Amino acid sequence: MFRTKTVEQSLRDTEEPEHALRKDLSAFDLTVFGVGVVIGTGIFVLTGKVAKENAGPSVALAFVLAGVVCGLAALCYAEFASTVPVAGSAYTFSYASLGELPAWIIGWDLILELALGCAVVAVGWSGYIRSLLDNAGVHLPLALSGTHEGRFGFDILACALVLLLTGILVAGMKLSSRVTAVVVSIKVTVVLIVIVVGAFFINGDNYHPFVPPSQSAAGGGGYKAPLVQLMFGFTPSNFGVMGIFSAAAVVFFAFIGFDIVATAAEETRNPQRDVPRGILGSLAICTVLYVAVSIVVTGMEKYSKLSTDAPLADAFKDAGHPFWAGLISFGAAVGLTTVCMILLLGQSRVFFAMSRDGLLPRIFSRVHPKYGTPYRSTILLGVIVAVLAGFTSIDVLAELVNIGTLFAFVVVALGVIILRRTRPDLPRAFRTPFVPVIPVLSVAASVWLMLNLTAETWLRFAIWMVVGFVMYFAYGQRHSRVGLEHRR
Repeated sequence: MFRTKTVEQSLRDTEEPEHALRKDLSAFDLTVFGVGVVIGTGIFVLTGKVAKENAGPSVALAFVLAGVVCGLAALCYAEFASTVPVAGSAYTFSYASLGELPAWIIGWDLILELALGCAVVAVGWSGYIRSLLDNAGVHLPLALSGTHEGRFGFDILACALVLLLTGILVAGMKLSSRVTAVVVSIKVTVVLIVIVVGAFFINGDNYHPFVPPSQSAAGGGGYKAPLVQLMFGFTPSNFGVMGIFSAAAVVFFAFIGFDIVATAAEETRNPQRDVPRGILGSLAICTVLYVAVSIVVTGMEKYSKLSTDAPLADAFKDAGHPFWAGLISFGAAVGLTTVCMILLLGQSRVFFAMSRDGLLPRIFSRVHPKYGTPYRSTILLGVIVAVLAGFTSIDVLAELVNIGTLFAFVVVALGVIILRRTRPDLPRAFRTPFVPVIPVLSVAASVWLMLNLTAETWLRFAIWMVVGFVMYFAYGQRHSRVGLEHRR
């Protein structure tokens, strides 16, 4: 169960003609992917919501703090991705360092959570498009507008989006990167316009006090309460210095996705150089944009008066500029398109890597003879996600990706320490500085954020893990290529 797959063996697998992905990506493409998946509705919604409820104007510091936590994980990802430039990200890294069962568990977790996350993001995108259509006088039938308030329906727009993006991913990584580059350029342009225009409506008085006086936060009860509260009786506080840390635990989730860049390492022309640049570059760009937007929105309107549904758009409306508010809504809708695409990309690559190792049926690791993409796994998962998106209610929207991502951060950070000890001879194009200090700090920060998630999220995570164990012992362990070689 804890047999490892050597780095050399992983690299040899990428050279098999039927299972080899085409190398089409550059550092710029990877950076665009990272920005594309991270910059979503969070930048338009979460900034104002957290300012009002948790930190006030000091939400900018919370974004810096969350960026630092992600930066610690990014340094670990960068070393692994440059050392083991193979599809699968945290799954592949843990297989090389921790062993087969931990690798299976993290791979299983990432596939499921990225698929479900993509489904609910598609539903959010559908909501924006329906709103824009309603404004134009075009109304979809209720039966094709999804399930809402107990009324059953099929979300045709969300389903269609996922199927369209699946087709683009099958047609090749270069086409996917071009589409993503166009959409991301539109999205970032909208964000920059918001920052520049919003700067003219800033009132300096709104920044006082920059760190509002501390208030005790009313924690939920039972499964809705954070695990740290149930375990230690610790109740987080809003505002004040501790409010900044509470806010950081919330806004951290606006950064989720930069690690998906590592799943494309095998399809990068010069992964040793370009993957670290893509991971760290996209994270730096997103952090700067988040901080700038948070400064603008808390300067335009007093933090206590911000709306929680669409704070940026509503701030421009209150300033008497509905055009800019509409532009923000357009940017949010555009932004979700690339989030969906890159979540689909990430989970299909993890599935592909597990299939190539025999832990899932090998038929799904065949690449298309013309496009060089893992078309079978991409189509399978795309259809499943499209159906999920069609029947997923927006009311059940939850942080489905959070705990899996943090778990992956912990695994990768531990893997860096272990691989440094077990394989000090490996050539490392990028080396995480101050090992083991940086990885240990990354583990501590990730575990702390995991403890701030609700007990309900932990329960769901535990159920997923149990299902994963059953799947591994029922199929994966007996069909593992590494296991078969050992038994010979």
